[in-house]
Amino acid sequence: MAGQRDTQVPDLVDLLTRAQRALARDLGTALEEETTTVDQWRVLRALAAADGRSMGELAITVEIPHPTLTRLVDALVDSALTYRTQSTEDRRRVSVHISELGRAKLDRLEALAAAHERTLVERLSAETVTALSTLLRDLQL
Repeated sequence: MAGQRDTQVPDLVDLLTRAQRALARDLGTALEEETTTVDQWRVLRALAAADGRSMGELAITVEIPHPTLTRLVDALVDSALTYRTQSTEDRRRVSVHISELGRAKLDRLEALAAAHERTLVERLSAETVTALSTLLRDLQL
């Protein structure tokens, strides 16, 4: 009987992966209005929360591999949304900062993300979202 259940019920990891991809795709569509990707938005959010992060710290925070993060930050620097500085304590260390232009852009992105989340809550119900959020926080994901 357990074998039948395994073939009928998708894996939890598969379900979570599919849900994450669908949510990111939908949010990405909303953020296109500001010509920004979900990962760029996440980097800006991380920098707004704790400005002056090293690339290593930033990579851990946003869970993006270093090469991909370097390309993202390069694009954000080219757009003047972020900038880099050299550490005064360790000249080998470079910190990434959000610019004022980046903060203004992040404000617009946060409004789009909030509208997207409100739509999602309406589709799923507040109770479902609360239960899911609690479950995922409890799992420390």
